[in-house]
Order: sequence, then C-alpha cells, then structure tokens
Amino acid sequence: MPTYELYAKDPGDPHWQVPATGAARFSWEYDDGRDRLLALYQKGKDKQWDGQRRIDWDLEVDPLDPLGTPDEAMTLYGTRHWDRMTERDRGELRKHYASWQFSQFLHGEQGAMVCAARIVESVPDLDAKFYSATQTMDEARHAEIYGRFLHEKIGMLYPVNDNLQSLLGDTLRDSRWDMPYLGMQVLIEGLALAAFGMIRDTTDKPLPKQILAYVMQDEARHVAFGRMALRDYYAQLTDAELREREEFVIEGCYLMRDRLRGVEVLENFGIPKAEAEEYSEQSEFLHLFRKLLFSRIVPCVKDIGLWGKRLQEAYVDMGVFEMGDSNLDLLMTQDEEIAERLDAERFAEEEKARVAEVEDAVEAGADA
Repeated sequence: MPTYELYAKDPGDPHWQVPATGAARFSWEYDDGRDRLLALYQKGKDKQWDGQRRIDWDLEVDPLDPLGTPDEAMTLYGTRHWDRMTERDRGELRKHYASWQFSQFLHGEQGAMVCAARIVESVPDLDAKFYSATQTMDEARHAEIYGRFLHEKIGMLYPVNDNLQSLLGDTLRDSRWDMPYLGMQVLIEGLALAAFGMIRDTTDKPLPKQILAYVMQDEARHVAFGRMALRDYYAQLTDAELREREEFVIEGCYLMRDRLRGVEVLENFGIPKAEAEEYSEQSEFLHLFRKLLFSRIVPCVKDIGLWGKRLQEAYVDMGVFEMGDSNLDLLMTQDEEIAERLDAERFAEEEKARVAEVEDAVEAGADA
C-alpha cells in the first residue's frame, strides 16, 4: 500500500526541497588521516548488517499495543477524556502514539542520511569523508527498517513534526561544513538516542526491542565520530565562533524540548490544540521523558568544547545541567553490549531449536 494512504494526517507535498549552500570540498591527500577516525571507519565497515536478515520480521506485533505502553505513560491518563474511552479507544491511542514516535524516528533517519551525505561532500578531511560514507549507509538501513515496521506492523504513519523539520532545515541550509555534525550528530541524533534507549529498556515487545538495540549499536559509532571531528575543529575556533554555535545548540534544545510532545496525536482524537498542549505540560511521564531526552546531548556538547556561560545557564533553566558530567563513553559501550547480548540470546535459541529439530529427525529415522 502506498505510504500516502497510511498517513494519519495529510503530510502535504510529497517532496521537501532544502536549497543547498556551501562548497563541495575535495582532498588530494590520500595517505594521511587521524588514527582514531580511520579505526572508526574500519569498524563502520566491519559492523555493516542487513536489516532484512538480522531482524526477526516474523515476530507478531499487536497494532493496538505495539510497545507495551503502560496506561500511566499516556498523556490523557487521568483526564476526563481517558475516563470516557473504551479499551478499543485506548488501544487506538497507543497505536497512534507508537506511530507518531516511530514516524519521527523514520523522518529523522532520512534526515541523518542526507546530513551524512552532506558531510561527505563538504568536510575537508578525507578520513572524515570515509567514515561519513559508512554512516550514510547506516542511516539508509535505519530508515528502511523503521519504514518497514510502520508499514507492516503498525499500518500507520505521521508526517514529520514541524519543529523537527525546522531544525533539519536550519542544519542543512547552513553553509558551514561543521553544522550538519552539530545539528544532526549532536542534537537530533542525541535526542533520538535517548528516546530509542528509553523505549528499548522499557518495552516488553521483542521486535521493537531488536530494532532499537541494533540501530543504537550503529549510533554509538556515529556519536563517537561527531565528537572526534568537532572536538578537534572547535579547539581552533575563536570565542565569537564558538558562541554562534552555542546559540544554535540553545535554540535547538529549547525547540525540541518544548515542541516534540505528540500534540498532533491528541488533535487527531478531537482534542483542541491548546487543551492538548496543557495535558502535555501536566504529564509527569512526559516531564521525565523530556528531561531524559538530554542525557546524551549535554555531555556531548560539553565534550566537544561548547560550554560557555549562556549555554550552561540554558541547561540550568532546562533542569539538565548535571547531565554534563554523565559518562558518555560508558553509555555508548552499553549500547553496543546490549545489541551483542541480544544477538547471542537470539541465535543461541535458534541454534538450540535447530539441534532439537535434527535430533527429532534422527530419532524418527531410527524408529522407522
């Protein structure tokens, strides 16, 4: 079925064009590069995988409860609207929320693919071009996987959130070569990683857990790449240039914190926008979720050297300043280990089943 027939709201024009700015940069130095980045490039090649094979697409998903979302996590929980809903209505609400979340993941991954391709084009260093080429493939795979999950398992999509689209546009329109790193690798992917991790660690549904664990394993490399490249470059910038980038980070963080709330879902259930925004502001779960969204961004921003007074004050205002001391390397190591452990458990079960099948066949042959 065409994607346009599955959208819960009209997404408008099927194509979004962002005018390209900035220069395409070539490097004629082919035998020089940073050892850390070249090692990451090698790892990026070694860790390529096929989403059609690694993920068990035969796993069933209940469209009315795709993620095992508890009642308390629903924005409408405890309101008069919730009390009037039948169990079927509540299931539809879960379906819409899961569709909205994974649709933003899908649109974000397409944005990441375009930004990674832009980095290949514009970054001056060949070692960074090499790694970005592997990341472009990773992001294509992620978009493919999220698209398949939405089409085949949920049967519904939502258009890109206006504010996510705005941040993507600002990132791509900027002519400075480092801005796709900062906008995508640090802000958008940092937010996405925190959201992926929260769902991965709380869902009891095996298919979305697999998808999120394997995507996060790739993203651990992407964040490491952004940190290496930007840390080296930002050490060379003037205070004025650093402040410009800090302002971009502040604006982007407020935009994502205040606007990525799924209000579009409640509007689809007939709730006026102002009332839907009020419910979102009152939701304790959403408050916690929004705070956790910055668990990957704040330490990364600090690590790459953007830690001026105004940025620190903004994070104090958001209530996330203390996250600057989080161990980002440990979080990324855990992301990789979770995916590897999931693989080991899955394939051990499959091997056990194959052995049992062979033993049954041998036993049947002996009896005959």
